[in-house]
Amino acid sequence: MTTLVIGAGLIGSQVARILVERGEKPVLMDVAAQTHAIGQIVDLDKVTPIQGDVLRPLSIVDALKSHGITRIAHTAAYPLLTVGAQREPYAAINLNIMGTVNVLEAARVVGLKRVVVSSSSVLNSYFDGGQDGGDFGREEAFPRPTTFYAATKQAVESIGLNYAKWCGVEFAGLRYGAVFGPWSGSGGGGPSNIIREALRNALAGKEATVPPGAMEWVYSKDAARGTVLALEAKDLGSGVFNITMGALAQPGEFAAAIGAVVPGAKVKFDAPPSARVALTNRDSHADLSRAKRYLGYEPEFPLQKAVNDLAQWMRHHAG
Repeated sequence: MTTLVIGAGLIGSQVARILVERGEKPVLMDVAAQTHAIGQIVDLDKVTPIQGDVLRPLSIVDALKSHGITRIAHTAAYPLLTVGAQREPYAAINLNIMGTVNVLEAARVVGLKRVVVSSSSVLNSYFDGGQDGGDFGREEAFPRPTTFYAATKQAVESIGLNYAKWCGVEFAGLRYGAVFGPWSGSGGGGPSNIIREALRNALAGKEATVPPGAMEWVYSKDAARGTVLALEAKDLGSGVFNITMGALAQPGEFAAAIGAVVPGAKVKFDAPPSARVALTNRDSHADLSRAKRYLGYEPEFPLQKAVNDLAQWMRHHAG
């Protein structure tokens, strides 16, 4: 059993770490690997790093054949996710949609069965339409994503499920909550960078800024564990799963979590001016029952435990 992990970033590096801990030597593919940051998460001697680009289909096929790959975890996405896609829609659409299509098509051509792909909980939030009572003959029956990033993730899920239906590729799309966790490299989504910066400032005795609205998060270690569970599940059910903390975090809860780690920390609530899109402000959390039933997933890192773990990691890697 050899796994190709595409995207060696916030989640992909943690997927590789878990696979190494289970005795596997995964192949870690990235277009521009941040070796120092990856090495802080997983022992580089225990993975096989390769250069590859999901926009070059033959590089994927070559990786599958050269390394005897039996399954794929595809975590690569356009930098800064929602924010990045709003700034550069064409590039994000190309990478997120066509990059995933290339991965699925390579799996189909080579005869690979299992492909697990990163989706996003933005599909539980950034939607319009759906006012016609589900009558498909009416124009507003279908909910429509209201950001470019959400639109790419809806397309990825729909395309992946059709590969599963018509091409025999076992597909799972994982709707991660807003991810944060250990990572010293560039990339990641806007919210994850906000939390990393907030905790870094708090540890340095500076004012920390956290998002002003309720959000649903997932710690990167839980996101990675959900990914590995999807790689190994016998039955993927309907193929799409929420992977989150299973709870909404209010701004005050995040401030309290930071305060518990850094007593006396000063915290303010504000959205970053670079966001260009209002941060989601939901009033209910995602349902994890499908993920629990089919994958055996339950979050191991609630908010306080996640912030504690991240703070310990940041202190260890303060240099």
